[in-house]
Amino acid sequence: MSANTTTRASTFVDEKRLAGRLAAMARIGATEKGGVNRQALSKEDAEAQRQLVDWGNSLGLKPSVDAIGNLFLRLEGTDPSAAPVLSGSHLDSQPTGGRFDGVYGVLAAFEAVEAIIASGARPRASIDIVAWMNEEGSRFAPGMMGSAVFAGARELDTVLAVADATGVTVEKALADVRESLRDVPERWLGERAAAYVEAHIEQGPQLEKEGLTIGVVTGIQGKRTFKVRVDGEAAHAGTSTRAERKDALLAAIAMVRALADALHDAEDIVKFTVGRFDVKPSAPSVVPSSVDFSIDLRHPDSQVLQALGDKVRPLCEAHAGVCAVQVTELSTAMSLEFPASLRGLIRDAAARLDLPHRDILSTAGHDARYLHPVCPTGMIFVPSHLGLTHCEAEFTSSADLAAGARVLAEVLIELACRQAVTNTMRSLPLSSQCSLD
Repeated sequence: MSANTTTRASTFVDEKRLAGRLAAMARIGATEKGGVNRQALSKEDAEAQRQLVDWGNSLGLKPSVDAIGNLFLRLEGTDPSAAPVLSGSHLDSQPTGGRFDGVYGVLAAFEAVEAIIASGARPRASIDIVAWMNEEGSRFAPGMMGSAVFAGARELDTVLAVADATGVTVEKALADVRESLRDVPERWLGERAAAYVEAHIEQGPQLEKEGLTIGVVTGIQGKRTFKVRVDGEAAHAGTSTRAERKDALLAAIAMVRALADALHDAEDIVKFTVGRFDVKPSAPSVVPSSVDFSIDLRHPDSQVLQALGDKVRPLCEAHAGVCAVQVTELSTAMSLEFPASLRGLIRDAAARLDLPHRDILSTAGHDARYLHPVCPTGMIFVPSHLGLTHCEAEFTSSADLAAGARVLAEVLIELACRQAVTNTMRSLPLSSQCSLD
């Protein structure tokens, strides 16, 4: 397998075809303002998965789904004993999500595989396109459930028992989705992988500001998430005195203010977000009896992240006043660095295609985080207009999306044609078994 062959595969990437599939997916769960609401294991998510399987069937790709609901489409390699190369992202979105977050990674992998097929290349190892279950965590918390269970970082039974705000469990919602994929066989959970590459929009403004097309992702900054429950006591707004009240809302506000002050840094590196704030009974004339709120805390330095996260519980307890507070840490993920070997493959592919590129840190979380301990893992970024993401105004040009898919096609065919894949991949020749029809 030569560089000429990998370039040949990338030339079969079709910008219009990729844009058309992204547009078709955007119609599933479309919002009035041009975004999508396709939350994990919803009927919209099921419809998107069904669409992906149907597209895969048209190419002869073999679909399968595992016990946690991760969906795979396989391009069979010539060596059945070789571990597959994985590429993808997720189909679920935020309630007012954009048209590209997550779904681009799945469809870029699909486009790359279709280009590889069109080129006549026959990879030694199979290539699996994957749509991970519940990356966003908007319906079921925490996010990245599918990739975490696949990697063994979370227990299947524990995740299946998680319920959404209406009491529906992951297990029940997953059964409903599986009903729409009755023809798709189940695969063994956690099958070994040779490598994983995820394409994604940057979700930040850096590439666009610098006029660059490709981001070679160096790693992912750390993240800790918490759920805080404040319990007070409901009372009549007109008759209860200030001394009598156990106002859960005022206590929660005091906690958030104290956290914002304590986690503030002049360099603006710390990312502290309270994205969910639920007040009960949420009645105009009733003193709030309880508040549930979320905390999303991020920092690229793991030691700093650990120290800052350790402040959350004592600060909440110190500002609870007459109310009770319960702080639950939902997830902890320290910062990580992707292997230089895969970063080099991505960088070399971008250079061969004459695409301007740079190394870049991902400040958002991705499923690649959980694949990183399992196999050599890398990520490819393409620009996000103004850095807008997790919103309906999210936009990336079709030219940039296609460029990312071309880089991905080169990296996937090269990985799938190696005799072996390791974290160093030093002195490993490309396999002569990767042939052309």
